[in-house]
Amino acid sequence: MSRFVLLKVLLGPLLKLFFRPQVEGIGQIPADGPVILAGNHLTFIDSIILPLVMERQVFFIGKDEYVKGRSPRGRLMAWFFTAVGMIPVDRDGGHGGVAALMTGRRVLEEGRVFGIYPEGTRSPDGRLYRGRTGIARLTLMTGAPVVPFAMIGTDRVQPGGRGLPRVGRGRRITVRFGRPLDFSRYEGMDRDRYVLRAVTDEVMTEVMRLSGQEYVDMYATKVKAA
Repeated sequence: MSRFVLLKVLLGPLLKLFFRPQVEGIGQIPADGPVILAGNHLTFIDSIILPLVMERQVFFIGKDEYVKGRSPRGRLMAWFFTAVGMIPVDRDGGHGGVAALMTGRRVLEEGRVFGIYPEGTRSPDGRLYRGRTGIARLTLMTGAPVVPFAMIGTDRVQPGGRGLPRVGRGRRITVRFGRPLDFSRYEGMDRDRYVLRAVTDEVMTEVMRLSGQEYVDMYATKVKAA
């Protein structure tokens, strides 16, 4: 039994018991072949909820600091995060963006599912921010379809992305998947910045439609740095 299956067996029933997640459109995800999942990012537990509601294992980039601990707690965290599909990458270095992009490309070329948050960071205020064009480069380089998704309610379960998740009335979680987006019409244009922006904006428009969030045409990182 793989670690991912083991986690689903152990945590799946608890997830359903405490949060009763409603999953919509799961059939939109192809049963095999490379797929990019692109969605909004409200809080830390998004990256835990998403893998546990999926039928296929999803891989995504995470900070390498999550797996560097050598204490018993640190080792447990490393086991857990890698089990749910996190691939640790040093994103703070000068080549962090390139490393993340190449990691995603490798996952997709292996015919797997790669999850990405195009905003590049958690939303600072619950609104949806401008997407980074790495998502566009990935789909154009690999030909993988993009399935947009929306996490709804996770910010009420874990406000601010810190502390233990809260349970109770009014804290239901919904994970909503949209129709696959095919960008094969732009094949060979992964270095055209206008095409990259157009593809990214189309993905973010679908995420906005699924999530119902207000859209802000600026990068979330700039808002956090202000």
